[in-house]
Amino acid sequence: MTKTAPTSDVPQVLLAHHLRKLKLPTFQREYDKVAREAAKEGLDHPRYLLRLAELELIDRERRMVERRIRAARFPAVKSIDTFDFMALPTLNKPMVLELARCEFVVARENVIALGNSGTGKTHIALALGLAACQRGFSVAFITAASLASQLMEARDERRLLRLQQALAAVQLLIVDELGYVPLSQTGAELLFDVFSQRYERGATIVTSNLPFEDWTSVFGSERLTGALLDRLTHHVHILEMNGESYRLKASSARKRRRIDAAPEPAATVDPDTGEILNG
Repeated sequence: MTKTAPTSDVPQVLLAHHLRKLKLPTFQREYDKVAREAAKEGLDHPRYLLRLAELELIDRERRMVERRIRAARFPAVKSIDTFDFMALPTLNKPMVLELARCEFVVARENVIALGNSGTGKTHIALALGLAACQRGFSVAFITAASLASQLMEARDERRLLRLQQALAAVQLLIVDELGYVPLSQTGAELLFDVFSQRYERGATIVTSNLPFEDWTSVFGSERLTGALLDRLTHHVHILEMNGESYRLKASSARKRRRIDAAPEPAATVDPDTGEILNG
């Protein structure tokens, strides 16, 4: 014999069903608790519903930001707040803070971070990507070498157009570590096509350990490099990030702390002469 819910439970069961159908999970989770709070505070029905609606909107925006962050495929989540500007005094901090407002994404402009290894270029790129996700923009993060490899695989598998369209549709594309690995002629040409298709249609962030005059060593062609720089630097914000390596500095600091914390060796005395051998 099938059990039926008590009559008093039917409204709650139906309400839970309808809220799931309407995709209002926060409403469903919080309505009873908020009702008790509203009764205690003497809130009328419109204010009770307003409080529930606000909770739903806040939670929905949080979930959307989390989805955008997952879709971006960041290797790590970094923020501007955790960047040590004091360690890189040559970096234009006001420009970075202005870029974090993401107006460059709206304007479909580019950001290029140039500097030697370990100075935080990827951190800044990730932080700007996170800020863009938080402001509702679609973001994709990938290294230059990986992007070139994926483009060549897609061409071989006859799905290049689909990948190119997906990359063009992203509002902010972050291409990290351009210059760390030389590209094949095919990879360079396909990467150029991505940048070219995004020209004035989408914002792009590029990080590189090479100054512009050395980019030919990556793309293997002065003509291709010149055409690429012409597009990338037309509407661009350049971040100069040369300085002492963060990683090297942190490694040295850890080594010094280990040495300082190590106990001094006990003195050893020669039993015949009484001479102190060490310590």
